[in-house]
Amino acid sequence: MLTFNVADMTCGRCESRIKAAIGTVDSDAKVEVLKAEKKVSIQSTLDAELFAEAIREAGYTPLPA
Repeated sequence: MLTFNVADMTCGRCESRIKAAIGTVDSDAKVEVLKAEKKVSIQSTLDAELFAEAIREAGYTPLPA
């Protein structure tokens, strides 16, 4: 399980954009977003940096949790 802190995720739209970005990397990934905790957890066999880059491209700042 990969987990990122995304401090600049503030609303439901942010959550949707992050989930969409993750889906472009791995459409089969299982994603859990804890908006109040500003955490995103991803279950996938792909490399964490691929997801971090996609989240950055969506306009957010992912940091390893």
